[in-house]
Amino acid sequence: MRRVTQLAYSQVVTYGMNDKIGNLSWQVPTQNDTVFEKPYSEATAQMIDEEARALVQMAYDRTMSLLIEKKEEATLVAEALLEKEVLSRDDITELIGARPFEEKNSYEDFVAGTGGEDENTDLPIGLQDVFGDNNDVETETEPKPDGSTPAMAFEKETTSTK
Repeated sequence: MRRVTQLAYSQVVTYGMNDKIGNLSWQVPTQNDTVFEKPYSEATAQMIDEEARALVQMAYDRTMSLLIEKKEEATLVAEALLEKEVLSRDDITELIGARPFEEKNSYEDFVAGTGGEDENTDLPIGLQDVFGDNNDVETETEPKPDGSTPAMAFEKETTSTK
């Protein structure tokens, strides 16, 4: 609950992601910080408390709703966890079925539709020496005639510049 509360306060206070508070950002004190004065009024502090509480309540309500709605699936997964302790992706798919949406499994899937068709997706010039300009991951570990690999050269370069 502590982490959920911290996230709710951060969303409202630090990231300005709240309609009532607006696009404002304040530093949230950590547990070890001594705070003598808040950078906002008592009325704003009360509003922040209300908004954070509302976010936590919304998350709780949504979670309970999902658990009730998906009780059968949750029970199947819980029983399987009691037997195996760790479930693989295939185990989950076997228990409750495939995801209700198409999965994106590659970088190209994730970025599809975010740029033009003529968008250049080649590696930056600085990385082509390390990984090769053909973007072929298989070749990045192939040894050179001297026995080194491109990854070794990159590691040597980065450690020598520190």
